Amino acid sequence: MNTYEKLQEEACKDGIDVIDYPFESNGIKGLYCNGTVAIRDNIDTTTEKACVLAEELGHHYTSIGNIIDMEYTGNRKQERQARLWGYNRSIGLFGLIRAYEHGCKDKYEIAEYLDVTEEYLEDCIDCYRDKYGEYKTVDNYTIYFIPNLMILKKL
Repeated sequence: MNTYEKLQEEACKDGIDVIDYPFESNGIKGLYCNGTVAIRDNIDTTTEKACVLAEELGHHYTSIGNIIDMEYTGNRKQERQARLWGYNRSIGLFGLIRAYEHGCKDKYEIAEYLDVTEEYLEDCIDCYRDKYGEYKTVDNYTIYFIPNLMILKKL
């Protein structure tokens, strides 16, 4: 079972419908509304679909009301929270550590190992940099976000 199928199963267990939808705007990959996630029907890979679904599930678990208008600070905060939920679900600090322990040497290998797109991984790292700053220590590991992603294990 791939990551997208696992997320679909998780959504189903929580009573969330996931449907493919032919959005007219090319700028929309997914939307969440009232217990339904719509995913663009012509997304090429299940990896990208999983990234979109993770964020939209983040909206289910963290957002309230209509937040489409990004002119409002509260809506932008809710958008960030939903994305952070998706990043934590799909990647997470421990996911970065697992990738390091698996021997992944660059962002391409990390993205492939975690079954996310490189763009999604980059966005996650940017979000973590904004949240944690230069680095974050987890157990015996230090994850550096500045200047580039780097993970060191304390001996």
